Amino acid sequence: SEVRLAVPNLAAVDPRNAAGRGASRGGRCRGQKRPTHTRSSRRSRRRAAMVNSDLISRIEYSEKYSDENYEYRHVILPKELAKTLPKSVLMSEQEWRAAGIQMSRGWQHFMIHRPEKHIFLFRRPLGTDPVSGKVDPELEREAKDRYHKYLQDNTNVE
Repeated sequence: SEVRLAVPNLAAVDPRNAAGRGASRGGRCRGQKRPTHTRSSRRSRRRAAMVNSDLISRIEYSEKYSDENYEYRHVILPKELAKTLPKSVLMSEQEWRAAGIQMSRGWQHFMIHRPEKHIFLFRRPLGTDPVSGKVDPELEREAKDRYHKYLQDNTNVE
């Protein structure tokens, strides 16, 4: 429940406030705060937050896969959420994080899957430190070695 204090109308008490500084602030005294929210707007914001958290919880993340230079992953957004995002523009990290996509640092939105625009494709260079988002040369070398070993073990060359 909300407690409301009765504030006297200063214009009725002091006629100087009717045309002076008090009138420009709707009859409030200096330092008196303007009411910011009503109950109904708080309720609708809570409802919107619940919808967003529901949509965010439905985002699906693929396993990582890689090639010689990058590791990749795709993210499948609920169609309701995808409709609110740019259709043909690649998003910056700040934009995709604001949309509710949660991944470690260093990922770049690099492609939109045209047939299904709710699937976003991300990549980052091999050896990227997930905390800093920067490429660590040692991690990069290890990742490339693992990739080449995988290719040798799984390629039938005769």
